Amino acid sequence: MNELTKAEEQVMQILWRIEKGFVKDVITHFSEPKPAYNTVSTIIRILEKKGFIGHKAYGKTYEYFPLISKKEYTKSFFKGFLSRYFSNSLQQLVSFFSNENEMSIEEMEKIMKMMEEEIKQKKENNNDRFE
Repeated sequence: MNELTKAEEQVMQILWRIEKGFVKDVITHFSEPKPAYNTVSTIIRILEKKGFIGHKAYGKTYEYFPLISKKEYTKSFFKGFLSRYFSNSLQQLVSFFSNENEMSIEEMEKIMKMMEEEIKQKKENNNDRFE
């Protein structure tokens, strides 16, 4: 899956939130200063060519909607990010964030608790498969 440019991502974030809309609807969700109609229309056409959105025609007017869910895109983007910057190592990613972002002990403890719960869940799921 292609990565989105910053402008494309802004439009997709709006479409994911509103689920469907015309160009004018997308524009209303931008903060000031709002982009020009032609700019948003061009970005939408690019997103459609890339397969991120589809449309329903009402005469000469088109209503646009996402074809790719936010979750699907996030998963694909994160896999690429992890591969390019952390050699597909979640351990390197966590180490980076804990060292570079001055993660607090409280934040680390929360992450550890989440991981412990995830480990427990995965163990339970594995045990269920072998019973």
